[in-house]
Amino acid sequence: MSLDIGIIGLPNVGKSTLFNALAGTSAPCSNYPFCTVEANVGVVAVPDERLDRLQTLLHPEKLTPATVRFVDIAGLVRGASRGEGLGNKFLASIRDVNAVAHVVRCFDAPSVSHVEGDLNPERDLDIVRSELILADLEVAERNLERRRKDAARGDKEAPHSVDALARVVAALEKGTELRRAETPRTDAALLEEYRFITAKDVLYVANVSEGDVGGAETAWARRIAAAAGEPDWKVMALAASLESELGNLAATERAELLTGLGIAERGLDRLVAAGFRLLGLLTFFTIKGPEVRAWTVPSGTGLAAAAGKIHSDMERGFIRAEVVSFADLVDGGSMHGARDKGHVRTEGRDYAVRDGDVILVHFHA
Repeated sequence: MSLDIGIIGLPNVGKSTLFNALAGTSAPCSNYPFCTVEANVGVVAVPDERLDRLQTLLHPEKLTPATVRFVDIAGLVRGASRGEGLGNKFLASIRDVNAVAHVVRCFDAPSVSHVEGDLNPERDLDIVRSELILADLEVAERNLERRRKDAARGDKEAPHSVDALARVVAALEKGTELRRAETPRTDAALLEEYRFITAKDVLYVANVSEGDVGGAETAWARRIAAAAGEPDWKVMALAASLESELGNLAATERAELLTGLGIAERGLDRLVAAGFRLLGLLTFFTIKGPEVRAWTVPSGTGLAAAAGKIHSDMERGFIRAEVVSFADLVDGGSMHGARDKGHVRTEGRDYAVRDGDVILVHFHA
């Protein structure tokens, strides 16, 4: 499972600035609504100090990090479901992402116009939330009608989909996001193909001014958390303009600037960490010839299934795997040293992979 995050929000909230900072790209950013008219996609290496340490220990010729994919779409406005602004046609670009990052404007800058006229994060949150609900409702109603026709023609599976979609329509008509709706667990498989956006987990990004960094950003984050009805850890306050500056600095200069501002981590690091927590993901590492590589899987994934992430042949022909924790590998100083200390274990296909495991897979080709 990769980590794919869709970036949404009103126009002129800093979505594209944040995207450029995270992805190291140069998508257009201008002081007018709808500057982004096509989805921007960027693939970013997941920051992981353990991978750097493995490079020092093992000296591989190639080091491959795990990645996160960001998708930035055109801003939504009030009435997007009725075709206002650019409408909601770009939502199709994020229907396949794992989670959504909702960027909320928390800075007041006369030089950057606001589509609603003034700074009001709570109102802005509600506008985007309402437009996503209406977009999902359109999809649900269209497919409910189709599945009812299928049922009338004798499709024996259709009635189950009809019931599930009817519950979706009822929840959305009440203004309830699907991730908050109380629906039977059996509905999940039936509804998966419709890729409802409000069923996805959400992180919130409070885009603050650079002047608020290092102090006042905490108050903004709490304000957004309260308005969204989410725990504090799902909200991160950052200044997208500052993140853009940080991306252009060398590592030592970046560290000095962060220290001077009283910031422990870049926004990218915090956003990715929150995404991993949100989706219950973990990272394991493999050593294959000259390459050390990081992989991402859901927590609880069995060893054979994790091997399948590397290559389907490894899962089909899985025999066993040698496993050592990252900490034990560091303690041993090398794979040879870890073996000498008894840190390397032999595990079977059902062993649940742990975060930081270093794995050597044995399989029938």
